[in-house]
Amino acid sequence: MPTERELSPRALLTGVLLGAALTPCNIYSGLKIGWSFNMSIAALLAGLAFWRAAERSGAPAWTSKESNISQTAASAAASIVSGGLVAPIPAYTLITGRAFDPWPLAAWVFAVSLLGVWVAWALRPALIVEQPLRFPAGVATLETLRDVFARGREAAARIGVLAGAALAAGAWKALAPVATWAPSAALARLTIGLDPSPLLAGFGAIIGLRAGLSLAAGALLAWGGLGPWLLETGQVKAAGFGPLVEWLLWPGVALMVCAALTSFARQLRGARLRLAARWTPATAAGLAVACALAIWMQVGLFGIGLWHAIVAVPLALVLAAVAARVVGETGIPPIGAIGKVSQLGIGFAAPGQAVTNLMAANVAGGAAGQCADLLNDYKVGHAIGASAFRQSLAQVCGVAAGAVVGSVVYLALIPDPQAMLLTAQWPAPAVATWKAVAEALADGFGAVPESARAAMAAGAVAGVALGLLEPRWRHAPSAVALGLAFVIPASLCFTMALGALAAWIVERRAPSLAARFTIAAAAGLVAGESLVGVAESFGGLAGR
Repeated sequence: MPTERELSPRALLTGVLLGAALTPCNIYSGLKIGWSFNMSIAALLAGLAFWRAAERSGAPAWTSKESNISQTAASAAASIVSGGLVAPIPAYTLITGRAFDPWPLAAWVFAVSLLGVWVAWALRPALIVEQPLRFPAGVATLETLRDVFARGREAAARIGVLAGAALAAGAWKALAPVATWAPSAALARLTIGLDPSPLLAGFGAIIGLRAGLSLAAGALLAWGGLGPWLLETGQVKAAGFGPLVEWLLWPGVALMVCAALTSFARQLRGARLRLAARWTPATAAGLAVACALAIWMQVGLFGIGLWHAIVAVPLALVLAAVAARVVGETGIPPIGAIGKVSQLGIGFAAPGQAVTNLMAANVAGGAAGQCADLLNDYKVGHAIGASAFRQSLAQVCGVAAGAVVGSVVYLALIPDPQAMLLTAQWPAPAVATWKAVAEALADGFGAVPESARAAMAAGAVAGVALGLLEPRWRHAPSAVALGLAFVIPASLCFTMALGALAAWIVERRAPSLAARFTIAAAAGLVAGESLVGVAESFGGLAGR
């Protein structure tokens, strides 16, 4: 019986090209709303669509293992945002004023992401084979893979929904007016209205009703409640996103950070923290090279002291392993919490050093993101009898492609971070969070406006309370969504809430239809608008 094709040139090339196309989507959405999207299912459907069409022209049949290799490389590229491109790297520029060239930036993102690939490889025997964890995101991709290969008409239907949503969102972004609708000029100055964005509606469908309603509630509290009060009392001198968010980000960041740390501690307490790894000579050698590269890049690119650079790497390895365990059991990548834990750890090791805090902590975020992504892919591969080594090669190729494309796209979208970020157009909430934590650790409460300190303390208390309450009460507000609403315009929050409500209505009325098509439609909306938005940015650069 012939061996099923797996790491074929076309499978790898398809994955790299799809990853290059999907990476801009997560860069764009990460800078807009601070969230990114797992692109495994979208990449799987897109690759299948192309090669099923090619089969009618005589191409060999596209296999499930080729599809797995392709989506592994593509999702690796798209998840490159965890390497810092939408959080610590822009925050570093805002603090120092230093801009990046594409190649050094790509090398940095690749280096910190490569660490995560080796951690995943070492943990695979324990977490995937010997005592397999659930890895819900991997299982969702696996179920889609089996479904579309078992039923050809089902594949065509999902691909059609994905493509149709992408075309509609892209056309809307290119042709429709982009102005936010607001009930009045006064409310517009408080950012209260609706943003006509298919991407936001798509993300609302993905995050669900609980998070969507939490965003709306947080927006009403921050922009509808605190905003007018700040203006009336003179604590903020002018209306508009920029002046208000400089105050509002402090309680919002405190809420998100404390909730994330509380939830992370609870997950660690409840998780079976057996992090045993398989240390073959090849694993040890590969990890040693990746560690040395990460240390060298910290020292050479950012001027971080050698001792601090060395300390950052074992911290990153431990946190990446912990993140892998949490993802395996819950399906939720705790990348935000990992970033905050690493910032706090580096803050104790290097007090008063904001740059060291940002970029040494970036190592942990990049490693954790790629480790979680690859373990989800290993879950799929193990179920269909794929080679883990070949998947790892595909992951590294995807990381390389994502690092290059992501760096170029970030620099094209945000040529002037000082002027463009933390604005209504580019709220960049993850950037605001990393920057605020770094400044607070470096300067203490001197970095916080005096009038915001009580609100920051209240946000911290609320974050701890919600972090403890969420697992006990499934209707509890989402702490992350509540805090996020303080650092992005209210109009974005309300549009995402409407998207979540629409998806919930469809799920209630037609659950089978929702299970088949919600993710495909949402992925299409996200991809369509973000790709046109990126293309417009490149067109603007070319016209200068």
